[in-house]
Amino acid sequence: MQEIIEQALDYLKGIWLKRRYIIVATWMICPLAWVIISQMDDVYESEAKVYADTQSILGPLLRGLTVQTDPDKQISYMVRTLLSRENLERITRMTDLDVQVQTSDQYEALINTLKNGIEIRKAGRENYFTISYQDKDPEMAKNVVQSALTVFIENTLGENRSESDTAQKFLDTQIKEYENRLLADEAKLTEFKQKYSEVLPNQYGGYYSKLNNAKESLKSIELILSETQSQLKNAIAQLGSNKADSTDRSNAVVDSNTVNTSYDDRIVELESMLDSLLLKYTEQHPDVKEVQNRLAHLNKQRKKEIDEYLTARSDSSSLSLSQNPVIQNLQIQINQLENQIASIKVRRDNYAQEVKDLENKIHILPEIEAQLTGLNRGYEITKTKYEELLKRKETAQLAKQADETTSKINFRVIDQPRAPKDPSGPPRILFLIGSTILAFGVGLGLSLLVSQINPVVTSRNQVTRETGIPVFGIVSATENLGLQKWNKKKTLIFIASNSVLVCLLILFILYAMFPEQIQAPLKGML
Repeated sequence: MQEIIEQALDYLKGIWLKRRYIIVATWMICPLAWVIISQMDDVYESEAKVYADTQSILGPLLRGLTVQTDPDKQISYMVRTLLSRENLERITRMTDLDVQVQTSDQYEALINTLKNGIEIRKAGRENYFTISYQDKDPEMAKNVVQSALTVFIENTLGENRSESDTAQKFLDTQIKEYENRLLADEAKLTEFKQKYSEVLPNQYGGYYSKLNNAKESLKSIELILSETQSQLKNAIAQLGSNKADSTDRSNAVVDSNTVNTSYDDRIVELESMLDSLLLKYTEQHPDVKEVQNRLAHLNKQRKKEIDEYLTARSDSSSLSLSQNPVIQNLQIQINQLENQIASIKVRRDNYAQEVKDLENKIHILPEIEAQLTGLNRGYEITKTKYEELLKRKETAQLAKQADETTSKINFRVIDQPRAPKDPSGPPRILFLIGSTILAFGVGLGLSLLVSQINPVVTSRNQVTRETGIPVFGIVSATENLGLQKWNKKKTLIFIASNSVLVCLLILFILYAMFPEQIQAPLKGML
């Protein structure tokens, strides 16, 4: 530690010996720097203070009814984007700064100047902002701050409406898209259900229910067919026994009017009803016409049954037509039973084919059910999303109406921007002191550099450290050579030089502090 202190002292002694370089550096730098600093143009700063009130009374009322946005985050976003190029170009147009430039390079320089010069600061946690700008022209500083304040407020208030319009357009587009998708899904689902309607579930059940019902119907129709066939056999047997008992050839049917049918009793009843109605009404009465139509229809059915009966019996050699009412009834019954059997066989074949078709489709049933599940799932998802978008559209419309009625953010300008009378800069005093310190630093550096290039021995320790030879004594020759007087003279010159510089520095500082008071006497003298 002692060696370090001694070495530092040697450096200081070397600098002191070469102190003339400090004088040279300070006189070369300080006057020039002070003159330049004193001639710097004054800068005027204008500022505006604004408070953003986000405590809207509609917030609690509309909570849960509309989309709630965070106004604090919105304001923070607008603060960050205030110095965007678009906003800066708008400020240049509002202040007519754009007409003062001629080339694109000058315009870019103007944009950069505004970007670096405009400051927006937030005070504390509250939405309390200060916008400031410095310029050589106090009126221009005021105009720039006013324009920045206007842009800040308008962008913040217009952001809600812009976001509402954008959200509305986006929701309309999405609703239209999902509506088309919903219609497409409905068409696919309808087509699929129509294609596989026989195996898909409906109000009568699913595939297995349909198959069981078809099998039950087939079993039931087969039972009915068996019963009807048994009735036919029984009727044929009765006809054979009655036929054997009746051998009278006079019973042969010679006229179709002698054949009894199942329609005879109803025809007699309708004829009696017609006679009663004709006693009360004319033939044009609706009831009379209705009875006549029904009577005509029954006569056609009776004639058809008799024709079928006579045709069937004319082709059979084993059965002969008879006038015996019992035989006639049996023959008619046999004919009806045969017709029923033919009809039942058709129905049985239909049920059998249905069962066969359903059983053949049992291997594709899982695939069909999987496709149906996928179609239903896609349809339900699309439908749910579509209904959700409709709800969101209603919410967005309500929020838009609320924004148009009142604003969530209210701006209060606390201090309007003003054209300052007194300059706010540049900080000449700091520049003057700084330039002085810089000049002394340069002088010290030069002195140290020269002392190291042309070293001078200042102590016996330095000799020992440089040569490695111990020094036992020192003999001074400064008195004999007149060096002591010369050193005193250089010291006085150094002090006088620095004193003059300090006086000049004080004068420049006073001029920087009171320019008008100092310039007024000078102008009067001139």
